Amino acid sequence: MDWIEIIGADQIEQIKNEKDNKAVVIFKHSTRCSISNMAKMRLEREQQPTGTRFYLLDLLKYRALSNQIAEDFKVHHESPQILIIRNGDCVFEESHNGIDMAEIAEQVA
Repeated sequence: MDWIEIIGADQIEQIKNEKDNKAVVIFKHSTRCSISNMAKMRLEREQQPTGTRFYLLDLLKYRALSNQIAEDFKVHHESPQILIIRNGDCVFEESHNGIDMAEIAEQVA
């Protein structure tokens, strides 16, 4: 898995401003949560869809960025949580045990 760590608000702006119809995945991850760790391990065991960037947000380190993501993409904060962003909009979100690479692949296709 090729994670791109979100560490700044500028990265969120970049994701919002992408208008090339390519999907971007954001995984909001709590390093202290066993369900979040399990979801991350399940994702890492699978092949990520070709051409799709996967961003990882450590929401314990970057809680303000997590709040910004929830506000900017108009989603309720959960952890763990997957958001699929296309053309600046959240087109899919899932959390907890519903996080599944096959579903992600289907949504980004």
